[in-house]
Amino acid sequence: MSHKRVPKRKAAIAVGSVAALGVAALLLPNAMASQTDSADSAAPKTLKATDASDLASQLQQLLGDAFAGSYYDADKQQLVINVVDGDNNNVIIQAKKAGAAVREVDNSIAELKAGAQTLKAEATIPGTAWSLDARTNKIQVTADSTVTGANWNTIESTVKSLGSGMATIKKTEGTFKTFVEGGDAIFGGGARCSLGFNVVTGDGTPGFLTAGHCGVAAAEWSDSETGEPIATVEAATFPGDGDFALVKYNDPATVAASTVDVGNGQTVDILQAAEAAVGQQVFRMGSTTGLNDGQVTGLDATVNYPEGTVTGLIQTDVCAEPGDSGGSLFTQDGGAIGLTSGGSGDCTVGGETFFQPVTTALAAVGATLGAADAGAGAGAGEEAGAGEEAGAGEEAGAGEEAGVGEEATASPSATAGEEAGAGEEAGLGEEVGGDELGGVDDQTGNGADDGTGVDDGTGLENNNNH
Repeated sequence: MSHKRVPKRKAAIAVGSVAALGVAALLLPNAMASQTDSADSAAPKTLKATDASDLASQLQQLLGDAFAGSYYDADKQQLVINVVDGDNNNVIIQAKKAGAAVREVDNSIAELKAGAQTLKAEATIPGTAWSLDARTNKIQVTADSTVTGANWNTIESTVKSLGSGMATIKKTEGTFKTFVEGGDAIFGGGARCSLGFNVVTGDGTPGFLTAGHCGVAAAEWSDSETGEPIATVEAATFPGDGDFALVKYNDPATVAASTVDVGNGQTVDILQAAEAAVGQQVFRMGSTTGLNDGQVTGLDATVNYPEGTVTGLIQTDVCAEPGDSGGSLFTQDGGAIGLTSGGSGDCTVGGETFFQPVTTALAAVGATLGAADAGAGAGAGEEAGAGEEAGAGEEAGAGEEAGVGEEATASPSATAGEEAGAGEEAGLGEEVGGDELGGVDDQTGNGADDGTGVDDGTGLENNNNH
């Protein structure tokens, strides 16, 4: 497999990458440093989004039934906790002492989930979706352009039956669909998808997560339309309780690093799986549209696709298009949040987009993030990419490992460089592959390291270039 193929879409992508690089500039390390010191222990603390998500999980357990959801105020960089037991002063004191801002609301989590169950029972109509929006303390119901006539009346009447202040309803342009398409990037059965995150499977071998509807579309995946399979689906869920698949690399020596290439030689180390928080800024990479960002707008989303109902998703306003399915949703500070499932609209008009939570997918398939124990080049031992991988020159990609770029990392990513790899977008493949990766190529599109020494040629380039 050549490492110096000239991507057929390189010229067009390079032009489009100018906008993407503006987003990539936001991903510089430490741009959102956590500040935990406060003169007033009761004052809300300034937190990174992932830290806020962790704190929200802790407070949910601490507050019990009084906890009514939470969201991240990106402007103030604060966690806001909703409580329904406003008369219980101890609840408010506990939440504030932990560093959260507290807001009293009317609807409990139990009431909101009961409302969602009513929608499921009475209004499961293709082209509809609903999620819990902590900012409004309501169920957010969305109907696409196909929901008209009697179906629209059913949705409206069901929302009304939930009572005042329980749910809102809106129409969205386009139609809800999964973002899979015949084309480039990773190929299986005529379908094109994007790789989400590299993982270590339960038996210690390397694999990756992608969308479940990709996993059920084909059992084997290749890095080129006519290439031999380089990975085989181990497990897939779609439709039903999620949209995720675990795909194992056929070569157990594959080096699959835990980084996301965001173009222009920049990479983001994926350090941990993190829960999404309403209001937090997130970034998405996909093989069709590259890098885009937006906000989480809802949790525990249910989407009624033409193929069936999928539950437990994250709702966002990040755009996506066919071929982006399975691509990575992550945070600026290295949290793996989700896998692209589907939605409406495109990256011209925008739309509603849904993602499979990474934490749920990992738990279901028994995998962990990172390449600490996966593949011949991953001997660093730390989970996936933090300090060790920053030395990925040793761990998974420098000099000798350049061959790994061929044998393994090129895997799902090879075409990505051709099709839509962020590195290729920025035309970086050739300009940086040589020294850092011993020539691990433009096909990875990510040969460049951003000065951290992280080499996308280690395999994570696959995760963003499909």
